[in-house]
Amino acid sequence: MPRQKLNVAMIGTGFIAKAHSNAFRQVAHFFDVPYELSLKVVCGRNQAKLASAAAQWGWEEVSTDWHAVVARSDIDVVDIAVPNVLHAPIAIAAAKAGKMVWCEKPLATSLQEAEGMARAVRQIPNLVWFNYRRIPAVALAKRLINEGRLGQTFHYRALYLNQSGNDPNKAATWRYKRSEAGLGAAGDLLSHSIDAALYLNGPITELTAMTHTFVPGRDVDDAAFLLAHYANGSVGTFEATRYGVGCRNRHAFEINGSKGMLRFNLEHMNQLEFYDAAETPNQQGMRNITVTGPDHPYSENFWKPGHIIGYEHTFIATLGDFLEALARKESHFPDFDDAVSVQRVLNAVERSAASGTWIKMGESTA
Repeated sequence: MPRQKLNVAMIGTGFIAKAHSNAFRQVAHFFDVPYELSLKVVCGRNQAKLASAAAQWGWEEVSTDWHAVVARSDIDVVDIAVPNVLHAPIAIAAAKAGKMVWCEKPLATSLQEAEGMARAVRQIPNLVWFNYRRIPAVALAKRLINEGRLGQTFHYRALYLNQSGNDPNKAATWRYKRSEAGLGAAGDLLSHSIDAALYLNGPITELTAMTHTFVPGRDVDDAAFLLAHYANGSVGTFEATRYGVGCRNRHAFEINGSKGMLRFNLEHMNQLEFYDAAETPNQQGMRNITVTGPDHPYSENFWKPGHIIGYEHTFIATLGDFLEALARKESHFPDFDDAVSVQRVLNAVERSAASGTWIKMGESTA
């Protein structure tokens, strides 16, 4: 049976655009999706990068005008992989044109923008690339929590340590400018940690935060820290920094519950540590599970047990799940509403850091 064709337009040519392009090319190799993705047009500002991206990934056309691309009648999907400041105008224009919208994280530069974007896509299939939810070890952690293997949660602690800020060559990029990024380490790194926390541990009800900038004159945060209360009665800590020298990309969490403990570190993404406190005392100990099957999340999609997967597979799995949900006419998560929940926490972090006070979620942002 022929698969339905979806013509994709991608706005962006940078690092993350490569991850998206690879997922578009690979998804049908690993997921039984009833869609054929046609890489119709890639859009960007730099002609040389456009030509390179088109040649490397097989994009049919190039364009420097995203307005014209979004308005095209032959485009079904608009994928957004550009600096944060452009997310809202592109997403809202695409939604008005009736296109599906796929957007990088964080969703926007502000909570107000994010809420406007979510309203715009209310009747349109959409996704946000919080791809770390699709790491098999993280998905297994979610399964164990849902099965009650951790019991009552006491502590949720999260780290996102990255050393990119210590590289002077990166200081001039858009990620270090409020006008283009909105936030610094909080938007870039902490957003991933918040999404994971909301996914695994549920809503945050109250928080207090501080941020810090190491470079004089820089107008975004280089590091962010917060303490949080959760609706389930647990407490949490978060630390995100671009100056975690010695850590290339340590996205990690640790959860302590009445029946056990879970620990994960992206730098060892095929591993999940699990402590089962229900075992007899003389057998209790940390168990290091290699999450590549059998009977592990996505083990039927990728390789045989014991054969590890990589960063690129998280994007493939995100897209595969979306397309399968689309075929069933079901919602896909994380969507724009999930990303607004993350943005709401980021907004509270920014307000708390400025005021030095605790912020209750749901309070006015004025």
